[in-house]
Amino acid sequence: MEHSIQYGTQEITFGVDWRNRKTLAIEVHPDLTVIVLAPLKTNLQEVQEKVLKRARWIIKQWAYFDQFLPRTPEREYVSGESHLYLGKKYLLKIRQGESNLVKLRAGNFEVTTSAQPNQTKVKQLLSAWYQAHSTHKFEEAFASSQSLFQQFNLEPELEIRRMKNRWGSCTPSGKIMLNPEIIKAPSKCIEYVIVHELCHLVHPDHSRNFYSLLESVLPGWQRWKLRLEKSLI
Repeated sequence: MEHSIQYGTQEITFGVDWRNRKTLAIEVHPDLTVIVLAPLKTNLQEVQEKVLKRARWIIKQWAYFDQFLPRTPEREYVSGESHLYLGKKYLLKIRQGESNLVKLRAGNFEVTTSAQPNQTKVKQLLSAWYQAHSTHKFEEAFASSQSLFQQFNLEPELEIRRMKNRWGSCTPSGKIMLNPEIIKAPSKCIEYVIVHELCHLVHPDHSRNFYSLLESVLPGWQRWKLRLEKSLI
């Protein structure tokens, strides 16, 4: 489960791994995730105070690792450019027609605009198409994954929200948030993100119990995590 604090205009999101240890430590990983290693008796307020105290250092680490992250070339939204959907590449075919429309057909994203096509309009139409289809696909995957956790009597709520550095997150109240960008990854990767967050509703930290549950529900999850990372860079 993720937590966050506000440092000026910067929001710092972090996970907490409670362990049998004496001191509290903060790790910033190359993928920009922040993990706090906390003694078992440490409460959340103490953790938040520590993160706030180390906020400047965390932001500095982010800046360092950010320069090594792979970059996706800036999209131009022109005919012939490839775009992902559920792990497959589709080429854009853009034309002017009677109405604004996006269709996925014969290996292509066919985008029709009622006015002269331009980058802004094509991007807007394609983004709206992704948003609509992510809602449908995520709800299906969410219901399917939730059925695997019946023994825990969870009542999670799904929300689709764009996030800068997260595929998904959850709140203590049981809300699971998914980034619509993951609709570009294979279906099994979407399932991995949902299952990962559902596991956090049972085990808020990244303890052995968390990973044991994750492995029992989605054996070989590491494969889909790696595939997701490769799909969305």
